[in-house]
Amino acid sequence: MVPMLLNKGYEVVGLDTDYYQRCTFGSGIVEIPEVKKDIRNVELSDVEGCDAVIHLAGLSNDPLGNYEANLTEDINFKASLKLAELAKQAGVKRFIFSSSCSNYGAGGTDWLTEESAFNPVTPYGVSKVRVEQEVSKLADDNFSPTYLRNATAYGVSPRLRFDLVLNNLVAWALTTGKVFIKSDGTPWRPIVHIEDISRAFLAVLEAPIASVHNEAFNIGRNEDNYQISELADIVKETVPNCRIEYDPNGGPDTRCYRVNCDKVMKALPNFQPQWNARKGAQELYEAYTKVGLTLDEFEGEKYKRIAHIKYLISEGKLDGSLRWQQEELALTN
Repeated sequence: MVPMLLNKGYEVVGLDTDYYQRCTFGSGIVEIPEVKKDIRNVELSDVEGCDAVIHLAGLSNDPLGNYEANLTEDINFKASLKLAELAKQAGVKRFIFSSSCSNYGAGGTDWLTEESAFNPVTPYGVSKVRVEQEVSKLADDNFSPTYLRNATAYGVSPRLRFDLVLNNLVAWALTTGKVFIKSDGTPWRPIVHIEDISRAFLAVLEAPIASVHNEAFNIGRNEDNYQISELADIVKETVPNCRIEYDPNGGPDTRCYRVNCDKVMKALPNFQPQWNARKGAQELYEAYTKVGLTLDEFEGEKYKRIAHIKYLISEGKLDGSLRWQQEELALTN
């Protein structure tokens, strides 16, 4: 997202506690001014002078959200609400929140729109729902929040993750020769490339406020809702000499939902997604091959969010509340 914002001429300042500063994939990230701070410690001065806040910070998936539910409450919900309140106090006009299609949780097989009922099944999903509900109460003529309910991300990025379904399946196929399915393959999951997620945030940033004010949008494309078994077939066709294998203990996943994305396409004509699963699988295969990805790297702590957090705790770098043990240590890692 940062390079895309810079290319559009925006002045960008980052704010991050940098849990994953040692988890860079490939050639690295673009350097920008950064406030190195836990989202729980944000102050008014951190957001003063900003025209917009793009809020991405949080414990970023279901396994990490389940690790300590009270921390998910503190970081993903309470700190997010505090950030929105400070942004409003500072006169920030736009507040764009990275929400999730996990809000729908056990959504079944029906098509879900932004008006469909919430049914989150994890602390992560619950936290996203609560932020939307509470921040919406802050909206007024001078403070305009927007909520982007992203589908499951995939694709190559400088902080690439292997705990995402398409990224994971391609890595399994390349390093083991198996496309390993941990469920029975039936759950529906909408997916969207990280570049297209970034395009959606830019489109909201540039849209007339009236068209996005206090609105939620499902981010993805209707045609990019897949059953896990369909993604496995795409990976098998992309990665040479691999086969599909199902976990004998795998059953249907309660996280099953497919989302309708018509609203974002109508409201944000500048949002033009460029990716699909087949193109993304090829990109991932080529990137993994280029760096010589091994099973140890794929299964290790570097590219899985929960595994890396547990590693930092075991090394004494983070305490049990996920705060850096020593500020200086965080600065020098």
